[in-house]
Amino acid sequence: MTVHLTRRPAAQWWALAGFFAAVTVVAVLGGLAVAQPADDYAALSRPGWAPPSWLFGPVWTVLYAMIAVAGWLVWRRVGWGPALWVYTLQLVLNAIWTPLFFGAGLRGLAFADIVALWLAIGATVLLFSRISALAAWLLAPYWLWVTFASALNYAIWQLN
Repeated sequence: MTVHLTRRPAAQWWALAGFFAAVTVVAVLGGLAVAQPADDYAALSRPGWAPPSWLFGPVWTVLYAMIAVAGWLVWRRVGWGPALWVYTLQLVLNAIWTPLFFGAGLRGLAFADIVALWLAIGATVLLFSRISALAAWLLAPYWLWVTFASALNYAIWQLN
């Protein structure tokens, strides 16, 4: 008899740690892309509605935790499948944005990336909703934040 990996308690906790590791890699890659993102952000011409640089760290910390738990919940229900491949795609697009926007200063390409990210998050929410309503709802604040960030990216691109 084969024991499904998601039914073994130790495997579940290791998988959760793996999802947290994945989002941590995304965050670290973004951090490595630019030495002082807060300074770079402050040096840009920004719209009046742009948030202060100190807000991004706390917001992303909470969002990344929610993203990790959402992925884990889906994995626990169905294992690795199409929903988690789309989830992986949105993580890759997320990781690419900071190097494009800050590291390379390619604001237009960063905007294209964030639009693709927004669409990938939407697809992930849709696929997750068919598996776990909680997982889908955990991604809602992320999708809203990326909606706001998309508008901010576009505004900064136009102003600079």
